[in-house]
Amino acid sequence: MLVRWNGVAAPTVDPRSLAGAAFADAVSWRRELHRRPELSFQEHETARFVEETLGSFGGLELSRPTETSVMARLVTGRAGPVLALRADIDALPITEESGLPFASEREGVMHACGHDGHTAELLAVARLLLGLRDSLRGEVRFIFQHAEELLPGGARDLIAAGALADVDAIVGCHLITPLDVGKVGVPSGPFMASPDTFSIVIEGRGGHAAFPHESVDPIAIAAQVVVALQHVVARETDPNERLVVTVSRISGGSADNIIPESVELGGTVRTFNTEARERARTAIERIVAGVTQAHAAGYRFDYVEGYLPVDNDPELATRVAAAVERALGADALTEIAPIMGGDDFSAYQREAPGVYFMVGAGSDETGATFPHHHPRFTIDERAMENAIAVFVEVARDLLARE
Repeated sequence: MLVRWNGVAAPTVDPRSLAGAAFADAVSWRRELHRRPELSFQEHETARFVEETLGSFGGLELSRPTETSVMARLVTGRAGPVLALRADIDALPITEESGLPFASEREGVMHACGHDGHTAELLAVARLLLGLRDSLRGEVRFIFQHAEELLPGGARDLIAAGALADVDAIVGCHLITPLDVGKVGVPSGPFMASPDTFSIVIEGRGGHAAFPHESVDPIAIAAQVVVALQHVVARETDPNERLVVTVSRISGGSADNIIPESVELGGTVRTFNTEARERARTAIERIVAGVTQAHAAGYRFDYVEGYLPVDNDPELATRVAAAVERALGADALTEIAPIMGGDDFSAYQREAPGVYFMVGAGSDETGATFPHHHPRFTIDERAMENAIAVFVEVARDLLARE
């Protein structure tokens, strides 16, 4: 029996039931990955696990675009669009404190952002779409990307290797605990910020703490710099402009009775447009130069531009939102405001229309209440089932066989 949606015939398949059938394996894969996390650009075992698991399904064309990434192609043999689906696979330099029975076995490394879930769910989607091959046209590319967490990011490597060649659309998702499990957000337009970083070294003149007049104290100067930088947002930026300037790191000094030679500050600038980014960059250096000059100190300033903002294609976002409603019901779809986090999924969106949607993974019931990048972060694994269902429905919508 066939039904029609968007004017295209497709078999009556319930994506939620399909996802439910794949859920147990996805949980198993996710927990195995969670036990053995690997940092950005070091995901050798993770990539091998992904490649071996995909190979066990049969019917996929596998490749390694980089040493620590994997791509699988499901080629239907029928003319049609090329759809790419992306999961990031790297972990973070955090010591896990979750107490989970499958907690990280690697000291100082943890899947604290849900990438283990992203990888597991896309493995499940690949196997499910293989089973639906006869009802599809075109091609699906499953991209398991390394190094999302560390600049310059892995997306650009995959693009350079040709992973996005001839791709007509790309879709990815992020499991997030601020959103309750069962809810899915599909933003349209600018959604995630560009995560730039900066480093400031205040160069003073060290000496004995008992004789501060004989020194140029970089700690006192650094304190003034931190306070003054708050004015970049509070007094130099239109309140309607989304901009974050955060000093998140300060390092200096070696003993209570020594004024150090220098102090280093580090932080981040988050915004959605290049003009605001450049204004912030210029203002930060101007303030640092002024404060240090006023106190006879020197400085070194380094600014690193991070990923471009994630900007969801409106037309594709409408299609993905409709797929959410079909897969999970109208009540699952929810509004979600732009966030100041960044993701190198944005690099793919410069190559093809793309949508990065958010899947709720938070719940009091399972203890999935901690923020991302926290030592006790975890997800409600039921979120993976919802993500799988949406991915399958998106693929069926865009690639349904005529």
